[in-house]
Amino acid sequence: MKKVIALMSIVGLLTFTNLNGLMAQDAAKAPAAEATEQVDEQTTDNAAAVAETAEAEAEEVAPAAETEKTFHQVLKQKYIEGGAGWMTPVLLCLIFGMALVIERVLYLNMATTNVKKLLEGIEEKVSKGDYDGAKDLCRNTRGPVASIFYQGLDRVNEGLDNVEKAVTSYGGVQMARLESNLTWIALFIALAPSFGFLGTVVGMVQAFDDIEAAGDISPTVVAGGMKVALLTTVFGLIVAIILQIFYNYILTKIESLVAQMEDGSISFMDILVKNKR
Repeated sequence: MKKVIALMSIVGLLTFTNLNGLMAQDAAKAPAAEATEQVDEQTTDNAAAVAETAEAEAEEVAPAAETEKTFHQVLKQKYIEGGAGWMTPVLLCLIFGMALVIERVLYLNMATTNVKKLLEGIEEKVSKGDYDGAKDLCRNTRGPVASIFYQGLDRVNEGLDNVEKAVTSYGGVQMARLESNLTWIALFIALAPSFGFLGTVVGMVQAFDDIEAAGDISPTVVAGGMKVALLTTVFGLIVAIILQIFYNYILTKIESLVAQMEDGSISFMDILVKNKR
């Protein structure tokens, strides 16, 4: 009987010990599981927040990327919106006008001469009686002033009166050459806004036709015609302003060259009178 009680006591002790161990393990696992669940929840929340932030940033960047266009793209878009039929004549006015402007600017810059240095060289040679050397100097110098002096030296044997007539006549020829193509530039300056205003009138007529067809005056109905009207006018005025600025620069340059020609001709005649043959 004592052995049975002792055996039951040992079994009970072992069972109690195992239960305590299991309960301790369960107690240790419970906080760990709770901590793991909290970490998982926080990770999920953070991932969701990051995803939402990324989506918001993508939504903000997408419209910004759409709205940020280059100047060339904006011009192309406005050109198409204004109607190729009315914007093309304005563009042609700009192209042809700028081509003539560039030609005139290059010609006038090449026609610029150091008149003072040229007169000093002519006076030095004429004072020695070397009229052929003076003509060679004028021939090798570019510009209308040198050409006028050459014509005068070429007729020096015919008398000073003929020299003066030659200088005056050839001066008029050189002035005509300086003013060449200015009429065409002025024409394109007038045509560009004219085409723009014509597009404006046509656009307004189109807007009224759309109103009549729709039977309603709403912004969406008249927007197309009004856009054509406004864009053609804007581009026409821009082209006219650009060409007008260059046109005035060319006129100023021509006036400067003409003043050099007149002053140089007077000084040239004084040299010939002082060293009269």
